[in-house]
Formats: sequence, C-alpha cells, structure tokens
Amino acid sequence: MSEVELPTLPIPPSATSTLRRDAGWLRSARRARWLSYFSLVWMMAEGVVGLVAGAEAHSIGVIAWAIGSAVEAAAAVIVIVRFTGQNRFSDTAEQRAQKWVAGSFFVLIPYILYESVSRLIAGSDPHRNWLAVGLLVSSIVLMPTLGWAKLRLGSRLGSGATAGEGTQNLLCALQGAVGLIGLLLGSAGVGFLDPVAALVIAGIAAKEGAELWHGDDCSCHSMPGLETPRAGCGDEGSACC
Repeated sequence: MSEVELPTLPIPPSATSTLRRDAGWLRSARRARWLSYFSLVWMMAEGVVGLVAGAEAHSIGVIAWAIGSAVEAAAAVIVIVRFTGQNRFSDTAEQRAQKWVAGSFFVLIPYILYESVSRLIAGSDPHRNWLAVGLLVSSIVLMPTLGWAKLRLGSRLGSGATAGEGTQNLLCALQGAVGLIGLLLGSAGVGFLDPVAALVIAGIAAKEGAELWHGDDCSCHSMPGLETPRAGCGDEGSACC
C-alpha cells in the first residue's frame, strides 16, 4: 500500500507572537473552541458505539478506529483549554498544547501494533456488522469537513494544536475508510487485510505525531485540492514551500 500523506500545519515557536489578536482572530478562536466541543461530544459517542460494534464484528480495524476516537476527544479537550480564558493570548499555552496534541497521536499505537500482530499470527475473521458499517461511513462523510475547517482555523490562528486536531480528524476519516474496506473484504474470506489495515493506520499516526511534535517548519505537504498556508511559508529567506 502506497504511503498516504496527510496535511500537517506545524507552527514555529515565534509565529503566534506576530499575529494580531484582533476581533477576527478572537472570532476564529471561538470557532475553534466550539468545533472542538462538537468533536468531543461526537467522539465520545462514536468511541463507545464503535467498541461495541467492533467487538460484535470481531474487527481489530473497527476497534482501533473506536479507540482513536478517544484520542481525538483528548485532543479536542486540549484545544478547548488552549482557547479558553487567558490561554488564548499565551504563546506558551500554544506551544504546550501543540506538544500535547502531538503526543496524543502515540497513545493508541502500542495497542494497535500488539493486536494487529497477534491477529496476523493467529488469524482474523471479521464479520460484516451493519452498525459498524454505518459508523465507519459517518466518519468518512463527516470527519473531512471538520478536519479541513480546523486546518484553516489553525492557519489563521497560528495554532499547530488546532491544525493537529484537524489532522487527527482527517486521519479518523482515513482510518474509517481503511477499516470499512478491511471489514467488508475480511468478511469475504481475506481476514488478514483487517490487521494489515490497522498497521497502516498506526504507521500514519506515528508519522503525523512526530512531525507535529518536532514542528518541522518545512513539512509543507498537503492533500490535493486544498492549499493550507503555514506560518513561515513564503517568508523571505524561508526554505519552506
């Protein structure tokens, strides 16, 4: 399977200090906070139902996706705190939030790796479950819209934390698509695809988390069809973009 590139929006430490905290910036901060509130509620419900559906379907791909919802909920809480009260105006709060969101990418990786390898060795036979199918389809439809909105807000706010949460939403959609394929094809007799799909997801999560943690200023890749300007890109003397 070819490598999948997800957009990241790393923000150099000095970027937020150059932004004007005007009325437009504050409106964007409020929008980022409310989008994160929506994500928090959605991910909590999605995670609980996803665990039940994944267990019924005997699918590690669906279970991994459900656990990923908990990680996304944690990232949403981080962004909510980042844009609440005096934290809105703190460069230190932004840098700290960006690190926490980056770290949240790594929470689910050990579990996915263990379960995936175990099922590759012992065999995997996921069953088609329409509740699981419906949840995965809802993720594929909803999460890209939410993710792109947060990426744009992250650019406007100079917030790698907001952009990182948006990247997790896009990763959730990708995870849902891969999990859906693994579930449908696995139930047709090629069950090894289910844990392989989960391994691919773990690799993508590790890559994205590492890039956000290090704040690679020149990591200016994006998904086709959307330009996501990054702080520092296009500046005089910048090697980025």
